[in-house]
Amino acid sequence: MNVVRYEPWGLLRRFHDDVNQLFGESRVGLAAGDDRSSIVTSNWTPAVDIKEEDERFVLKADIPGVDPKDIDITMDDGVLTIKGERKHGSEEEANGYKRVERSHGTFYRRFSLPDTADAERVTAKGKDGVLEVVIPKHEKVQPRRITVN
Repeated sequence: MNVVRYEPWGLLRRFHDDVNQLFGESRVGLAAGDDRSSIVTSNWTPAVDIKEEDERFVLKADIPGVDPKDIDITMDDGVLTIKGERKHGSEEEANGYKRVERSHGTFYRRFSLPDTADAERVTAKGKDGVLEVVIPKHEKVQPRRITVN
């Protein structure tokens, strides 16, 4: 028999976070304030950092133990969606673990991006358990003078 960590206040804490997210008061920070994607659909939620640079946005998500083949990234109508699965290994059962705390199962995150994001040139790579998604910005359109005839 495996011992699985039990958090007596975990359900209440998750409910509290969900209510705060609905009202835009996320504990996680501004980047996740409008992200309600994990409320019902995820078994766990990877931590994500989003950085804006002059020429691009860089998103980094902690997903150790997730095979890149099990990650699906889409960009649709200005919304970046990352979903995937960390499979529960049979190693825990076979080797007689007494305590299992690592989360397994599906995750699902969505992020609204500004109009400056170039959906056609998004790239992603994974290394050392960190997924890095790079979203380039559109080139700035230079204003032009229009003459009136």
